[in-house]
Amino acid sequence: MVRKGKLQEIISKATHADNPELYTVGYRDYDTIKEVSLLEFLQVADNFQVIPASRIMYVKRLDKVLFEKS
Repeated sequence: MVRKGKLQEIISKATHADNPELYTVGYRDYDTIKEVSLLEFLQVADNFQVIPASRIMYVKRLDKVLFEKS
């Protein structure tokens, strides 16, 4: 059985067990950090083909940071 990573777990719980509109994703876009809603990110990322998970810098639920790349 394959274990999910922390980021995958957060996104999965947000989309299936919580309100995904409460989540914000910050991802690296060239030299800047773009901040978008989780639903918008999932559309743009196209199943992580356009924007890979390695470019995600943080995930927040409301104002609480759930994941942050070190």
